[in-house]
Amino acid sequence: MAILRFKALELVDQRRPIPVVQSGERRSDTFGRNVFNLDAMRATMPGEYFKKLQSAVKQGTPVERSVADAVASAMKTWAMAKGATHYTHWFQPLTGATAEKHDSFFDLNSDGRPIENFKGSALVQQEPDASSFPSGGIRNTFEARGYTAWDPTSPAFIIETAGAKTLCIPTIFVAYTGEALDYKAPLLKSLAILEQAAVDVCQYFDKDVNRVNTTLGIEQEYFLVDRALFDARPDLVMTGRTLFGHAPAKGQQLEDHYFGSIPSRVHAFMLDYEEEANRLGIPLRTRHNEVAPNQFECAPTFEDANLAVDHNQLLMDIMERVAEQHNFKVLLHEKPFAGVNGSGKHNNWAMSTDTGVNLLAPGRRPKENLQFLAFFITTIKAVHRYADLLRASIASASNDHRLGANEAPPAIMSVFVGSQLNSVLDELERTAKLPLDKGDNIYLKLGIDKIPAILLDNTDRNRTSPFAFTGNKFELRAVGSSANCSSAMTVLNTIVAEQLINFKESVDELIEQGKKKEVAIVEVLREYVISSKAIRFEGNGYSQEWEDEANRRGLANVRTTPLALDALIREDAADLFGRHQIFSPVELHARHEILLEDYIKKIQIESRTMGDLAINHVIPTAIAYQTKLITNISGLRELGLDDEFSQVTVDTIKAISRHISTIKTTVVEMIERRKRVNKIEDTRARAIAYCDEVKTCFDAIRRSTDKLELMVADEDWPLVKYRELMFRH
Repeated sequence: MAILRFKALELVDQRRPIPVVQSGERRSDTFGRNVFNLDAMRATMPGEYFKKLQSAVKQGTPVERSVADAVASAMKTWAMAKGATHYTHWFQPLTGATAEKHDSFFDLNSDGRPIENFKGSALVQQEPDASSFPSGGIRNTFEARGYTAWDPTSPAFIIETAGAKTLCIPTIFVAYTGEALDYKAPLLKSLAILEQAAVDVCQYFDKDVNRVNTTLGIEQEYFLVDRALFDARPDLVMTGRTLFGHAPAKGQQLEDHYFGSIPSRVHAFMLDYEEEANRLGIPLRTRHNEVAPNQFECAPTFEDANLAVDHNQLLMDIMERVAEQHNFKVLLHEKPFAGVNGSGKHNNWAMSTDTGVNLLAPGRRPKENLQFLAFFITTIKAVHRYADLLRASIASASNDHRLGANEAPPAIMSVFVGSQLNSVLDELERTAKLPLDKGDNIYLKLGIDKIPAILLDNTDRNRTSPFAFTGNKFELRAVGSSANCSSAMTVLNTIVAEQLINFKESVDELIEQGKKKEVAIVEVLREYVISSKAIRFEGNGYSQEWEDEANRRGLANVRTTPLALDALIREDAADLFGRHQIFSPVELHARHEILLEDYIKKIQIESRTMGDLAINHVIPTAIAYQTKLITNISGLRELGLDDEFSQVTVDTIKAISRHISTIKTTVVEMIERRKRVNKIEDTRARAIAYCDEVKTCFDAIRRSTDKLELMVADEDWPLVKYRELMFRH
């Protein structure tokens, strides 16, 4: 094993940047070249059908069969002209990854003659084998039927792998019985319900608003390690994170990696995946070094939330595939290395009207600011009311390692709005009590006009807040780097929609009682400000003081995934999601079951990998080195040297023995616990037991292993060390 480590290091030293052949064209000219976008549709479809398709997409109505046939014909012509030979329905099952089954355009007609064929029926719906995808008990494993259905709001695109080009058609994925088996279907439903609720509230301020679009910008953090070093670490290969590894003398404490010069090999990799992302219509804007060594980030321009999620899923696939070509491995695990920052993907969320107004951006006039406050305060109220659901939406085995550590927000849901907006809300709470006389300037009297137009530039950021307002959007920072953002966005969209609906009902009721519209709006907002005040926090979310304060405020601090997921199956969740037809009770319980099973399997894999490495690699290495030390002592005594010279070696041998004993006994205990836990039939109880009984063995095994890493000679240690993984590229 040690030989493998040093061979890997030799390979790294021989690496050179892979030349990236760039077209020389401007990014704006190549953007979306491999996407069946509006320009491609307009160029290949009859005008009548193009207009009907756009109308159906805008109105959210079903696409007529004749239009689907026209789209399929145009899509096939366009794709084949670019060299595509196959097509696939590209979907997002509850595995967390994307899925695809390729079918050839090649077919035989009734006479047995070869043709290229792709009909509207094949575009609109396919029937992939669904038996092996997670269903949470919705279907039996022997039942194979499931359906993928075309999502016309997300354009088709062409992926090239190993020289072969495939037309990918974004779709939803549902069971034969109609329940959603993917992330996209609930997201689309939540976007629709949020749009309607937001439009209804916008009518108070602007009757010309007919549509509200939810926008999303997803920042993607990741680590890069050389492929040879990755392959020499079985824990990275099997679990995506290092289960062992002593902290190097230098980690991120100097913060000199942050925004530093990008290493040449990494820069070549970035150029390469950015080129492909650009051709696939992913609007990447930024790239930079993150805080931890070998950690990086890229971020796109804001776009429609559904498209943003599709693009993020596609981006992760592109990055992993392109990294292979550059002899890298992309680590998307939330915490691949202990002691340094983990990785997340910050979800920058906002709402925009078809009149060009960002509903979360303060305006220049008091009326605009009242509209801003309506959406701003209602969102805060929604997060306060449904904090447990938002926490559940970002829960996973891998994200549990990150929450509350280094840069990541804690498991306590809180909202940061900045000192300036905090004072605005406090003043709104106070001055709303003032009586209004005829002729009074309502906005002035209520303090609405005191929101400065330059607020966008005055709002600071708080990296310790899970949900922060950043000037013209909210940033959900707690989403993990490997997650499908649909889960968190579906919850956020739904809870905000629910609160907007409640807001309108309350305002309408006051108006019916004879109160002026603006006064009614402010009264409801004031009640929201008061009732949700506990969720607002401007300080250090990592501090013990905040944990204590949050407890006094009655805010939940659910640290582990098995307990966080309980929120999905509570009565209020079933009522909320059922009322808006996002999830049925069956679908909620299925997702709860699937997420618990995912947690169990990941901890189980980590446990097995840790046991294998400890017993088959670490202990034999320690014993072999111990034997060397014993031989050394014997040699000293044969030379007649005083025991004083050998005492240090004896102490080292004893220390190694203690750590070997700790590792061996703890691994045996961990295996016994795993056997016992596996017999628990209830999935929730089994997941909690894996968390509280099996996972608790990890620290002791790791602690002794990391101590041995410091004792055993470097030339004998089998596992690639942290200093090599994080500083060699």
